[in-house]
Amino acid sequence: MITTADRLNTVEEYYFSKKLREVRGLMAEGKPIINMGIGSPDLAPSEEVIKAVQAAVTEDGAHQYQSYQGLPEFRDAIVNFYKKYYSVALNPSTEVLPLMGSKEGIMHISLAFLNPGDEALIPNPGYPTYTSVTKLVGAAPKYYDLTAASNWFPNIAALEQQDLSKVKLMWVSYPHMPTGASANKEQFKALVAFAKRNDILLVNDNPYSFVLNDTPDSILSIEGAKEVALELNSLSKTFNMAGWRVGMVSGNEAHISAVLKVKSNMDSGMFYGIQKGAIAALKSSQEWFDGLNKVYEKRKELMLQLADKLGCTYDKNAVGMFIWAKLPEGAVSAEEFIDDILYKKNIFITPGTIFGSNGAGYIRFSLCVKEDKIKEAISRF
Repeated sequence: MITTADRLNTVEEYYFSKKLREVRGLMAEGKPIINMGIGSPDLAPSEEVIKAVQAAVTEDGAHQYQSYQGLPEFRDAIVNFYKKYYSVALNPSTEVLPLMGSKEGIMHISLAFLNPGDEALIPNPGYPTYTSVTKLVGAAPKYYDLTAASNWFPNIAALEQQDLSKVKLMWVSYPHMPTGASANKEQFKALVAFAKRNDILLVNDNPYSFVLNDTPDSILSIEGAKEVALELNSLSKTFNMAGWRVGMVSGNEAHISAVLKVKSNMDSGMFYGIQKGAIAALKSSQEWFDGLNKVYEKRKELMLQLADKLGCTYDKNAVGMFIWAKLPEGAVSAEEFIDDILYKKNIFITPGTIFGSNGAGYIRFSLCVKEDKIKEAISRF
């Protein structure tokens, strides 16, 4: 019998992979499931993006292998986007690398910088993939607490009282997933200074900065940040292109070269047509962002009504495409709470505990649900 690699013993199948299989099974039984669990945009990309892809597929060479670094005009579009919206200057040849989704970048960065025995600082609560990838490459997760009392920002002074000698990398995500908390310039400065003092590579995972957020920002806008920071970004949420798998990582030449060394040995360049669509998306006008947020604003208003129905509390000022809601006092565990709703009301909501122990007592609603479905969910209560 052929056994699997030992590294598989360090991780489990991704929660949504398992839970959505159960949800699909209930739907196959005829259950009228409303899925409020996953942040997969249900809206379409812009007409300009669709036209760009359609035109691209008939061009000469469109179906050949593409450069690992992407089309020069794609990198230029990323650079112009960062300059226009984040006031960040990047060199298109050396400081930006297109990715097949930013999730791919989490693995590439971890392979490029973490050795077995190294530690990675991971937010609790935070995106579960940070933990699983850290374990898969043989490094050790070292969790830092985020709480509502600190507006979901790390206590840097407390962190520096710990032994950080093995810490090589720190994952942050602002705007934060799953809580929707934002970080201001002073907080970004504090993170960059912390990374410099402790020789830690800081990675900001930044796919939500344009969703219900009036002040999109990048950690690379902080002076000197490129010395110690990388930033992941994505077109999935901002441009409704989740299934296209388009992302990017930005930083200084040395760090990007290290990531490219991994990427070029693991996959090939992105499909030409998708790159052309991505270029069109990055050139979108402010009207695109305004229109998208009008949709999410209406959905958020309704989703908060549902949260009220369940007796939950929340931060109205949180940004992004999720509602992070605290369960009422005395409620059962988040897992029991959401399962009870799933089986009795045919509504799937995400339990906060999948994001870490500090997610206990919280649930997360996705705004990737049409208004009529949210209204229907409310009516079921």
